[in-house]
Formats: sequence, C-alpha cells, structure tokens
Amino acid sequence: MSKETMKLVANNKKAYHDYFIEDKYEAGIVLHGTEVKSLRLGKCSVKESFIRIENGEVFVYGMHISPYEKGNIFNKDPLRVKKLLLHKMEINKLTGKVAEKGCTLVPLQVYFKDGKAKMEIGLARGKKLFDKRQDIAKKDERRANEREFKISNL
Repeated sequence: MSKETMKLVANNKKAYHDYFIEDKYEAGIVLHGTEVKSLRLGKCSVKESFIRIENGEVFVYGMHISPYEKGNIFNKDPLRVKKLLLHKMEINKLTGKVAEKGCTLVPLQVYFKDGKAKMEIGLARGKKLFDKRQDIAKKDERRANEREFKISNL
C-alpha cells in the first residue's frame, strides 16, 4: 500500500467566510508545462476565482498562476480559463445542485497529490451578513477562551 503524499499550494479561506460548504469534490486540473512548474513553486491564487459548468464540462475562471520565471514563449496567460476533470456522474450531480437557488461552486484549495495537480471544489450556499457576524462572534469567543486558559495555566 502506497502512502498518499499531499502538498498544499493554495488555500481559499475567504470561501469558508462567505459560504456554507455543503459538499466537497476533488478534481484534476488541465495545465500546461510551465504552469505546473510555477504551481510547484507555490505561485498560485484562488481567492477571486469561481467555477462554472458549461456543456457538461467544468471550468475554473480567475485562478491566477504566475508565469514561470525561467519559461519563455511557452508561458501561458496567468488568468486563462482552466478545465477541471471530474467524472460524468459527478458533473451531472453538480449541475442539478447548482440549478437550485443559492448554490454555487467555489474552489477551496489547490494541491499536489501523488504528483498530480488537484483542486478541491466545494458546493456552497451563500451566507447572509448575520451569519458572518455569528461566525466572527464565535471566533472571538474561542480566542478569548484560549487566552484565558493560557493565562490561568502560567
């Protein structure tokens, strides 16, 4: 049994702040040579990106992969639309879910798994302002409790 190795490249913390993540899927990313090299160096951002399903195929828009420094004419546009690889059954399931009101697909993280570039995508439902305030209040309360615990144990 081989042990799976996973190297995180980019994380989208903003997605957890703006959305309730209902379900997660793992998708492969179609990349060109210099993009893979740049990704291995960690030059990637998924903060402003979003995912669409068009004609039974899944694409990620706005994912920024910086051009590879040692690449020349082979460098691609950093913001080009990249295709995601999912099973047909998963795509059909996601198409049905996204058709529902308030559901969308957001990229959660980009990583390498066994040498292959992968993206974790989340089926998400948007948060209202009061939901965000509740999350912030919980986080502040947790921090205060940790601080109190730390002080009492000195």
